[in-house]
Amino acid sequence: MNRQSVADKVVIVTGAGQGLGEAIALTLGAAGAVVCGCDIKEEQVKNVARAIREAGGSAYAYVLDVSNEHHVQQTVDSISVEHGQIDILINNAGTDTTLSIEDLTIADWDRVLDVNLRGPFLLSKAVYPFLKRRGKGHIVNITSTAAKRAWTEATAYHASKWGLLGFGHSLHAEARRDNIKVTSVVAGGMRTPFILERFPETDPNVLQDPKHVAETVHFVLTQPDETVIPEVMVLPMRETSWP
Repeated sequence: MNRQSVADKVVIVTGAGQGLGEAIALTLGAAGAVVCGCDIKEEQVKNVARAIREAGGSAYAYVLDVSNEHHVQQTVDSISVEHGQIDILINNAGTDTTLSIEDLTIADWDRVLDVNLRGPFLLSKAVYPFLKRRGKGHIVNITSTAAKRAWTEATAYHASKWGLLGFGHSLHAEARRDNIKVTSVVAGGMRTPFILERFPETDPNVLQDPKHVAETVHFVLTQPDETVIPEVMVLPMRETSWP
């Protein structure tokens, strides 16, 4: 099989400062990609970029609020100018507020939807023209088992992830005519701060290493030019959010 390589490809990774975003950045950096890590947490994303460079890779850190349309466009334009191209976008940044609908404020709802759904739209819209001009590219949206099932105290998170999965499949259908691939990665629970800091009682043994999901992202990016994986699910063997 004529697998592709991410070597020397310019990759934008949102939420790259920790957790799955950090694992994706480190994995693609080790594979030779030029990693443009974006995160609202400046020190953390700088540390990830530094780690990639110290390991012999190429990485740059950008402070980015994915919900701010002007900030998104400025950052994407800057990356294009500084690196001469953009090849891949990984929409990974995410957030959650675990409250019942009675306790969830409108501001909580807006923040979750802004980061988890509006952000990927803004990034995809900003990056798309650069990919189209190059005649190829790849957008990967990190969604969740929360896009397939439902549990309590998570209406905003479910709405955002079901929305992101629908957005990804629609964009996949639309972007094929421009030779741009779109993949939705449905990730199960991982040993990341996103779960362990909010739910410290969670047994880490029922979660998976985020490196495994990062390797799956690498796998979908290296498929032959004529092949695209629109959706893939990666679950820990013992996670309870999936049958």
